[in-house]
Amino acid sequence: MTALTPPLKLLERLCNAIAISGDEGEVRKIVLEQVKPLADDVRVDALGNVLVRKRASKRNPLKVLLAAHMDEVGFMIVADEGDGFYRFEQVGSVDVSTIVGKSVFIGKDRILAVIGMKPVHLIKGDEYKQKISLDMLRLDTGGRGGVHVGDRVGFATQFRRAGISIFAKAFDDRLGVATLIEILKGAPTNIELLLAFTVQEEVGLRGAGVAAHTLAPDIAIAVDSTPARDLPAHDGRENVVYNTKLGLGPAIYIADSRTLPDQRLIRHFASVGDAEKIPYQFRQPGGGGTDAGAMYQQLEGIPALSISIPGRYAHTPTGLCRVSDWQNTLRLIHAGLSRITPALLKR
Repeated sequence: MTALTPPLKLLERLCNAIAISGDEGEVRKIVLEQVKPLADDVRVDALGNVLVRKRASKRNPLKVLLAAHMDEVGFMIVADEGDGFYRFEQVGSVDVSTIVGKSVFIGKDRILAVIGMKPVHLIKGDEYKQKISLDMLRLDTGGRGGVHVGDRVGFATQFRRAGISIFAKAFDDRLGVATLIEILKGAPTNIELLLAFTVQEEVGLRGAGVAAHTLAPDIAIAVDSTPARDLPAHDGRENVVYNTKLGLGPAIYIADSRTLPDQRLIRHFASVGDAEKIPYQFRQPGGGGTDAGAMYQQLEGIPALSISIPGRYAHTPTGLCRVSDWQNTLRLIHAGLSRITPALLKR
């Protein structure tokens, strides 16, 4: 089935596109190109969310909304300091210690720059003990102009596959975006499938609430990428404190900082995974959140769940994921949707 054999070329295009929160146009263009031939209704709302509808083959079906956010973390130009140097601020949450010396693209013209800092040869004494802060860094274009205050800045990382793994920026949440597109290609006919490709998730789940209010689903599912905390411990012992691990399949959320997912939906997708022999894991309670945190509070309340693909090094210039985890996420969501019935919400 098409929906269960994801093409990496589509994911590569999505990851290499730059769509910092509030400027999601590059990804939106790819999404519209992909979904328009497949959907019964496609529109872009006032915030920039892409809203998609695929009708069911029967009357009075459940309306199930899948949401994935198009935006990624990055930066914004805030001042021109002359000679090709620019001051910048974060858009979304980025660990500043991971960005020194990294290549970035600025604005629509993709002007190449490097994130610069005083070289290590010139750092002396107590400066070594200082934590790197954003005000210590500048974007350096090498003297090139054409940069304007307000321009968005994204990492210049290019998608790569290496055996069972893939490396790229913005797996959070281009994996989710690609998943929704593939689900639409093989849309289950027992439900009315609603898709929301949302904006500004990384700065406060701003698009998802509007999308859910507009589409008014019976059920809402956020499809995202979640951090894998599976690195070896510093003392050499196995790290047994984690949220998710690579290679164990999609992560079904049981709690996060924004949502306590609907127990009926948790049990449904777990039982489908067991029945279909699709590997999955439970994301342990902890911080973070997904578009579900905004969707479930709309209207009179919407039963919601998050299902995510685990990945290492989220919100840094390069992430790492397993191809099999993405494939199994597609399998679990498609199988779960195909088996879902109105009786689920009456339990």
